Amino acid sequence: MNRMRPNRLAKHSALIVILLPVVCVLFWQGPSTGSQTRRIGGTGDWRSPICVVAGAGGQVLYVAEATAGRVAVIDIASGAVVEEIAVGARPAGLAILPDGSRLYVTSAEPAGRVCVVDLQGGGVVASIAVGHTPVAAAIGPQRQTLYVCNQFDNNVGVVDLPSAQQVATIDVPRQPVAAALTPDGSFLFVANHLPAGPANGEHVAAVVSVIDTAAREVVTNIELPDGSVNLRGIALSPDGEYAYVTHILARYRFPTTYLERGWVNTNAMTVIDVAEHRYLNTVLLDDANRGAANPHGVACTPDGKNVVVTHAGTHEVSIIDRAALHARLLPAESARHFVSASTSTSGRRVSDSAYAAEDVPNDLTLMEGIRRRLRLKGNGPRGLAIVGAKVYAAEYFSDSIGEVDIDSEGQADARSIPLGEGAAMTTARRGEMLFHDASPSFQTWHSCASCHSGGARACGLNWDLLNDGMLNAKNAKSLLLTHQTPPAMATGIRANAEAAVRSGIRYIQFAVPRRGNAEALDEYLKSLQPVASPYLVEGRLSEAARNGERLFRSAGCGQCHAGPHYTDLLRHNVGTGTPEEPRGRFDTPTLVEVWRTAPYLHDGRATTIREVLTTFNNDDRHGRVSYLTEDELSDLLEYVLTR
Repeated sequence: MNRMRPNRLAKHSALIVILLPVVCVLFWQGPSTGSQTRRIGGTGDWRSPICVVAGAGGQVLYVAEATAGRVAVIDIASGAVVEEIAVGARPAGLAILPDGSRLYVTSAEPAGRVCVVDLQGGGVVASIAVGHTPVAAAIGPQRQTLYVCNQFDNNVGVVDLPSAQQVATIDVPRQPVAAALTPDGSFLFVANHLPAGPANGEHVAAVVSVIDTAAREVVTNIELPDGSVNLRGIALSPDGEYAYVTHILARYRFPTTYLERGWVNTNAMTVIDVAEHRYLNTVLLDDANRGAANPHGVACTPDGKNVVVTHAGTHEVSIIDRAALHARLLPAESARHFVSASTSTSGRRVSDSAYAAEDVPNDLTLMEGIRRRLRLKGNGPRGLAIVGAKVYAAEYFSDSIGEVDIDSEGQADARSIPLGEGAAMTTARRGEMLFHDASPSFQTWHSCASCHSGGARACGLNWDLLNDGMLNAKNAKSLLLTHQTPPAMATGIRANAEAAVRSGIRYIQFAVPRRGNAEALDEYLKSLQPVASPYLVEGRLSEAARNGERLFRSAGCGQCHAGPHYTDLLRHNVGTGTPEEPRGRFDTPTLVEVWRTAPYLHDGRATTIREVLTTFNNDDRHGRVSYLTEDELSDLLEYVLTR
């Protein structure tokens, strides 16, 4: 059987533990010769291509090089970089006016901005201030508006292009990372990276927000299946009828006893009915015995025949027959409209394993015969572009652009276009690459980044990792500062992060650590740097936060959250135990980047820091705050969230 079976997992879990230790079309006007912001040739630094879009006529590609601060221009025919445009720190997203006159590049920094590039010879001509970490952008059909995903402000910025100003923001649930406009520009579909609620709820999943662009408001949040996290890409079909969203579908409800057939993480794509703003179904991109880890970029071929997905963890692309996919999801008589599961299948089987629509997200056979997995030459494909019959993928860790024919049958037809000389492989860079690589994992189901996304941070889910027994799941923690703040894990069960890394390789990836790999992972995690809080005002504490800093000391918060990392490195019983652990003592977490690590407490029960200090602060054991006024409590929260 190739369907997921929870009863099988529960029955055999103990035995198994023993046995198994935005696509844009760019109009290129030709390279400029006079701009001082442009140059050709490598400097030996890492490029880290993250986004790629195609020029008019399929002659060139534009590539956002995240760690080099440049946009590379590639001549497709020669496979050579013909130009480089310096745009500043962390370029992440690309969008262009349909007439090809200007390119907009998002800079994913705390003081976020959009660089405006004059493609007719003027270089970078303007910089538009937007929100915190803008990572994707989409241009309205009237060419007057740019929509920007301000990831850590949890909003979509509305930029008026004629005045070059962000004129409005639209709040979305949590960490918008990708967006796609309907052809008429009336609705913007936004992929939110992580869930926004508690981790111990009945349904924990990220959502897709639908924004009415005229009203500048969210009209609905489309709920994805339980366990849907790490949303990465979103694309609309050429006819605008369907949206496709890539993400992980985690099986977090069960102990991580074995990896076979996706019993920890599966890798998925959700299909949405655009006109009705309705969830249709979620399909698994894995094979029964081989995971397709970390789906990232997604796009449709211009003729609408195929959906293409990059897999950052297995270094592949999936080419999916779109008509065949929809034929399996819906009966022919309702190909346009989705109806209830009881009537949509009309009593017939969807596939060899799925009998009804609700079975599809557990079906590892649905893609058989309608999808090809093509291995790329490079490592870590993320964004992609389609030119004619070829797919071009940004190969993040090999500093290259992967090319493969849509009609290809295998890796032999793939090639990689180098972006420059590259740099010497450091131990930390190798560790980062390993962290995002599913190849060492049993059957390639997941990488470390599957549960610690966004630069080794957290996914918002609870996991029962068996470190301290079964049926006592703990919230996934950010790995920032883990090596500097021992012990590791919520209960401090691992003496330090080094031990946690090695146990993770053995009991989460179900692999044997290879020489040097664990050490490289250590170095990568040690190299992580905190991101400035969006609660700072021009990099400084607000007046309210300064008052909150005084209250932080007087309320006793600083007794446990002490020192440069805001932790005393000890375990405490703060009254948040469970029936399984009534006297539970939990490791004091660092408060550094606490603004982005929700939900909180060992089981993720608290959605906000306010809930930590009020709802779940029995007898003031988590800070003496019951005597504070509402204004004082708000000031204290303001300070904590600036850490």
